[in-house]
Amino acid sequence: MNKEDLNRALITLIEKKQALHKLSYDNPRYDDIEEELHDLEDDFNDEYGPYLEEVLEKVHEKLCPDTDVLLPTAYLPNDIGGDTDYLPSHKEGVWVDSDEFPGKEARLVLVPNPTRIILSVGKKVRKEVWTA
Repeated sequence: MNKEDLNRALITLIEKKQALHKLSYDNPRYDDIEEELHDLEDDFNDEYGPYLEEVLEKVHEKLCPDTDVLLPTAYLPNDIGGDTDYLPSHKEGVWVDSDEFPGKEARLVLVPNPTRIILSVGKKVRKEVWTA
């Protein structure tokens, strides 16, 4: 598996999600952008899904064993707010029930540059739990 190709694919997906996020539903381009995004997500899951699902299973097993593993594209942020480091807000990613932070709102998010999974807990805790 080529890490650079994975990173580029993540950037492409996040940028497409951001483009869609900026459009209103009544925008004539909305349906086309949404379809392009779904095609990119399908291709991404076909190409990198098996590898990333294995990674996510290990992360879940270690940090949040009671939370189901989802498709890798579910862990992508919808918006990074113009951050070139691709660090999304603490509200992005998949909610998980973290053993390390019981009773707190914890989320896992998959981001590029470098490709990594970040655990966010509230506004104060942000920790890399895996890097490609």
